[in-house]
Order: sequence, then structure tokens, then C-alpha cells
Amino acid sequence: MRVVEAFRETFQAEPEGVWHAPGRVNLIGEHTDYNDGFVLPFAVPWGVTAAVSPRRDDLIRLRSLQADGVVTLGSPDEAEGWARYVAGVFWALREAGHPVRGADLVVDGDVPQGAGLSSSAALEVAVCVALNDLYGLGLEGMRVALAARRAENDFVGMPCGIMDQAASALAQEGRALFMDCRSLATRNVPFDPAGHGLRLLIVNTGVRHALADGQYARRRQECENAAKRLGVASLRDVTDLAGALGRLDGDERRRVQHVVTENHRVEALIGLLRAGAVREIGALLNASHLSLRDQFQVSCPELDVAVEASVRGGARGARMTGGGFGGSVIALVPDERVEAVRESVSAAYAERGWAAPGIHPAVPSAGARRLA
Repeated sequence: MRVVEAFRETFQAEPEGVWHAPGRVNLIGEHTDYNDGFVLPFAVPWGVTAAVSPRRDDLIRLRSLQADGVVTLGSPDEAEGWARYVAGVFWALREAGHPVRGADLVVDGDVPQGAGLSSSAALEVAVCVALNDLYGLGLEGMRVALAARRAENDFVGMPCGIMDQAASALAQEGRALFMDCRSLATRNVPFDPAGHGLRLLIVNTGVRHALADGQYARRRQECENAAKRLGVASLRDVTDLAGALGRLDGDERRRVQHVVTENHRVEALIGLLRAGAVREIGALLNASHLSLRDQFQVSCPELDVAVEASVRGGARGARMTGGGFGGSVIALVPDERVEAVRESVSAAYAERGWAAPGIHPAVPSAGARRLA
């Protein structure tokens, strides 16, 4: 395992253990998590692997195989760049009163870059499960996810919801993770596309538009403003959509329409999965994308073209996944149409002079765990 070899080379010692946490892709339920709504992600086969040993002092020494050099931190506040995601986990655990001292860490990630598959959550969760084991903290999966989210929200400064970290920490192989983001109740739902003659393709557009993070925060604020105007704790509580839309206008009206209907799509998709109608979920994926494009306004030309070309090539359905303005599309494709979809998407990108997208098959995979 190359992360172990790198640990030996960097620190002239054996790591105490090796942990892995996956990235995630969201099957449906986008921008609902921070509105106390429903989500249905699953873990992908790629993620972050961490070789870690505890220290007897408070020093944090980090190396990433995707970056140059070793980062040495006397305290989490000294971290910059990618190291803030690691340092934030130490900070969050210490702030919560856990007896976490220093550590030597080497991390290695294979999540496709820029794909919107939550490489940051995978990094946070991998470090958190390692520290949980090494320091005997006794945190179960959701508490790991909450500590990792606090690192990203309050230390890194990214106002994400709980979905990414929860999927990384709690997902199971062959299942999607249904989560109620208000109660934090979770349930693993059997999801086996291959058993129904289907493949899930992730189309990585390879683009990340510069406005992404600022617009994410703006969308979240618009949702909070709309909830206040409607007199509800969050958009999860809107039960009379027509009445709510009649009281709003402009962007706030559009945001509410997306969030409320997206929650219903999550529930409808779970119903289809329970009925064994996996081939029929494509229409919900298509509807989700149109809502994200037109009502939540977080799509971009590269995502729209990938969705349209996937469906034209024979996909049962497709939609953008993740925060938006770049990243990836997920497409549900019959086995016999996989090559046709690949060709359709690649040709559509070539016609526009865009770089060829990465197209990766994905299966619902296991969540965070100790490897060695």
C-alpha cells in the first residue's frame, strides 16, 4: 500500500494503522440538506486513505501524496490550503472536549479531481475515524460525521450541510443512504443497478466555475430568507407549496419551488426502489436536473450538455449532482447503451471544443473503515 510506504519514508516509522473514507455521489436530494430535508447519497469506490500514528505532544505533521512537502503545525490555526481540512478535524474534536493530541499523517486520495464527489468530506472523515480509533473516543458514525462537518463549517468556513460527511461515514456497500437532515435519522436502502441490467455512470465535466462557493452561500441565504418570510423554521416545513409560492417572488420563489419538490422526489424515488422499479427512477433524475437548472439555478452549460447527451445516447435519466456550477453528472444507463452514452457525451463536448469529460462507472460502496 503506497500510503504505508510513504509514511515509512516520511517519518522513518510504521503507521499505527490505515483508514479509508469514500467520496460520495448524491442519487437525488440536492440542496435539501441545509433546508432540513431529505437526501439519498451513496459512497463511491474512490476516496481518501490515511496512514496515521498518534504523538505524545500536540504537533501535527502532514503529508499528502497529491501535494509537495510535509506540513508541520504547532496548532490547527497555522494550517493553510488543503491542510485546513485535516487541521479542522483536530480543532473540532478538541473543541468538543475530546483528548486528542498530535499525530503524524500521510494521506492519499483517488477521488477524480473537480468532480464534485466530496473529496474534502472523505479527507475529513478519514482523519476523524483514525483519531477516533487511536484516541479511543468511542464516536459512532453520525458523531464522526458531525465532527467532520463542524471542521468544514466552522474551521474551513464552507457552509455545507451534513450529507457529504454522513454518506462517507455511514454508507454501506450495495445501498444508498436515506437521511432526514433534521432528525439525522438514517436508513440504508438497497440499491443494486447491476441486478437490473443498469450502470451508473459519473460524467466528470472537469470544470469548476469560480463563482461556485460564493453562489452556494448565496443560495443558502436565500433559502433561509424565504423560510423567515413564510414563518417556518426551514423550507422542509412548507406543506402548501402553491400558497407559499403565492407569497414570494423572484429568486426566493424559485428556491422554494425546487427544495419542496426535490424532497418529494427523494421520497418518490425511495418508493420505486422499494418496489424494485429501479429502471423507472430515471424520470425523477431528469426532473431533478430541470429543477436545479431552472429553479435553483446552479447548473452550467457543461452540466446541461452532459445531461442532454446522456439521455440522447440512451440513458434512462441523468442529472447534475453536487453543489453545481461544474463537477459531475450522474446517468442511469442500460448495460447495452453504455458505449452509446459515452460516445454521445464525448461527441457533444468535442463539437463545442471542450476537453473530453471523464466518464467513470460507479457502484454503491462501503463507508469509512479501518483497513489495517
